[in-house]
Amino acid sequence: MERRKVTKASGEMEAYDESKLRHSLAGAEADQETIDYIVSEIDELLFDGISTQKLYREAFRLLKQRSDRTAGRYKLKEALLELGPTGYPFEQFVAELLSRIGYATTTNEIIEGNCVAHEVDVVAEKEEDHFIVECKFHNRKDHKCNVQVPLYIQARFEDIERKLNHQSAHKNKKHHGWIVTNTRFTDDARQYGDCIGLRLLSWDYPQNNGLKDLIEQVNLHPITCLSSIEEKEKKGLLERNVVFCQQLEENGNMLTQLDIDNRRKNKILKEAADVCA
Repeated sequence: MERRKVTKASGEMEAYDESKLRHSLAGAEADQETIDYIVSEIDELLFDGISTQKLYREAFRLLKQRSDRTAGRYKLKEALLELGPTGYPFEQFVAELLSRIGYATTTNEIIEGNCVAHEVDVVAEKEEDHFIVECKFHNRKDHKCNVQVPLYIQARFEDIERKLNHQSAHKNKKHHGWIVTNTRFTDDARQYGDCIGLRLLSWDYPQNNGLKDLIEQVNLHPITCLSSIEEKEKKGLLERNVVFCQQLEENGNMLTQLDIDNRRKNKILKEAADVCA
């Protein structure tokens, strides 16, 4: 029997793969009973051409009925897309993520190149390695970084590197370019990056060490994972540079500033604690 097809965000169709759903639910730390239940419910919903977005929404709804914690973790990919509309919260997120895996980081630096000055999203350092990091934020999951992006970033990096190589403070440092995106790179973008020595980090690249893997590794989840916060409240928190669930745990008064009453405040803080647990 031919497998039913699903429609991806890009408009492409592919055969429904139950193992992908099971893997994503397991990645959110759902237990086996919950995984089996949701897979069974989704199977009843399937029809030829159903969108992957509809399947995701239904899986999320079913998961949330059982656990706020696993639902919040399951929502991670969509939560990163909601960090907009500007790219600044994503830059903060990347800087904090790199900091938690051992880099010293700063954001929004103006660095003189050999020809012109450049605004750099994140500067990351670890021992003698010095990274110029460009963050590419997209609010649609089907938007990929094509080869034009690493071509442009490499040109900027080389201009900065030429200048840094003549500075005494950088005499013993190794300089590297790095692009981080919340979506994906095209095949030719990855090929060019690997060829030229430009580090690339996307949702699932490098394999087993992509953005989703690092986030789970250091338990850094954005506030946009939380379903108990309304959209306008998320926007208000992002405008106040509150990007991570852990920031709410550390300072719950940030919610009071948004005129959120104590009952809802406690509910939000409990969900934030559950997601970070």
